[in-house]
Amino acid sequence: MKFIVKTYDELTKDALYDLLQLRAEVFVVEQDCPYQDVDGKDKKALHVLAYAKGELAAYTRIFAPGDYFERASIGRVVVKQAQRKNKFGYSLMNKSIEVINNHYGNVEIEISAQEYLKKFYTSLGFDQVGEGYLEDNIPHIRMIKRA
Repeated sequence: MKFIVKTYDELTKDALYDLLQLRAEVFVVEQDCPYQDVDGKDKKALHVLAYAKGELAAYTRIFAPGDYFERASIGRVVVKQAQRKNKFGYSLMNKSIEVINNHYGNVEIEISAQEYLKKFYTSLGFDQVGEGYLEDNIPHIRMIKRA
């Protein structure tokens, strides 16, 4: 897996198209959840793109502390359905945590996680904080990884 980290301004048109296509493929079509994915926040984010055999296989976007949540955050965590058997989610999240540490120091990280993925995020050092909630009609939980 090859990782590329870019600001919004550094993304090529093709990379932007590919990441938006992957997000729509999983979050809108696969999860049957019509929602506004293009939310105006991509311009502030760092984009972590993960390629396998030249194809975008996984993606996250990262925010500095205060840009989305009070803490640094990772969002839009997505792995192409055909690549999930390869456990790319772990590599993707570990790379995203590394990117945060390199850019913002050893800071707390907050995520809004789909509830069914709690065990996955817990294995990466995240702890649930507070009660669950619905986001775009999907059960979510707030999770924090301590510095």
